[in-house]
Amino acid sequence: MTKLAIVGGTGLTALKSLEIQRREVVHTPYGEPSGPLTYGLLSGKEVVFLARHGYGHTIAPHCINYRANLWALRSVGVEKIIAVAAVGGISAEAGPGVMVIPDQIIDYTWARCSTFFEGQLDQVTHVDFTYPYSEELRQAILRQCAAIGVSAVDGGVYGATQGPRLETAAEVNRLERDGCTLIGMTGMPEAVLARELDLEYACCAVVANWAAGRGEGGLISMDEIEENLEQGMDSVKQLLESLLPQL
Repeated sequence: MTKLAIVGGTGLTALKSLEIQRREVVHTPYGEPSGPLTYGLLSGKEVVFLARHGYGHTIAPHCINYRANLWALRSVGVEKIIAVAAVGGISAEAGPGVMVIPDQIIDYTWARCSTFFEGQLDQVTHVDFTYPYSEELRQAILRQCAAIGVSAVDGGVYGATQGPRLETAAEVNRLERDGCTLIGMTGMPEAVLARELDLEYACCAVVANWAAGRGEGGLISMDEIEENLEQGMDSVKQLLESLLPQL
């Protein structure tokens, strides 16, 4: 039974080095996931892959069925999830192309189904979310980055915004005052749903661009985002190929 899953975001809708064995359509009590689960071998390690935005990158961040995605992975025996995400950089160390392994998150999203604990319950359930990412999995990622010479920033605060639009410069200023060092649109409720299902969950965030009002030139270029993502995702693929046999 597959124990490890990779959830790919923008820039990682497929893993070319994944030796695909089969695909499985999983139906859940919460609707349909973003796509079939893809089972395969990566560096000899069995893994399941799911493209968060769909394999054609057609599902906007606020339309993703996060509950179905996480439930589907848990239902097939997954215990650990490495979530790959494209983000905007706020802090000076989070420049374009940089990989960050965040340790905290602030949720600015709204109207997303963000819990499994609702409806007719025997009792109200609260989960401890003090540390939203698995520290054990974070450290494994960081150790392997160091081992293969891939630069990664240890720690950061992921500000999860609603999307699909990018933020205004004033909004970025507010997020920075709140302590955010990164901005993304898919970090929540994915992280808390993983916690509710007792899944180990960590994020590899690749900075695609400076957040609004940061960097030079003022405006955000889609061409520049694609170029930075290509560079950053190459590092992520190297990391995954070397990391999986160690887990």
